[in-house]
Amino acid sequence: MTGSLNKIQIIGNLGKDPELRYTANSKPICKLVIATTEKVKQNDDWVDETEWHNVVLWGRKAEVASDYLRKGNQVYIEGKKKTRKWQDNDKKDCYFVEIVASDMQILGGKGHDTPDAFPVHYPENASGTSHG
Repeated sequence: MTGSLNKIQIIGNLGKDPELRYTANSKPICKLVIATTEKVKQNDDWVDETEWHNVVLWGRKAEVASDYLRKGNQVYIEGKKKTRKWQDNDKKDCYFVEIVASDMQILGGKGHDTPDAFPVHYPENASGTSHG
């Protein structure tokens, strides 16, 4: 097999409201924190195990997320894993892992107050732009 694949798909609920901001050149960027929960067996009991995901959306997807998503909403995200590395003041390596979204679908869930036209599908090329 040649090449490689960096693709992540999650369906989860927002842990807090989206955070929209704009870059110096007026490009919208939105940060989401999404929880995915699954049942796992521990001893003889089934318990919820929650994983938290940091997600970044760019362009029109960022604005739509900010306009229509709220804490508790369910959303589908597809994208790629991106790890950022830096050194703190003590020269210790630090890492931050996030999903850079290429596709978003608003599914509903708690706090669902989106228009009747949803679920909405926003693939990477829907806005005609990419963050590069």
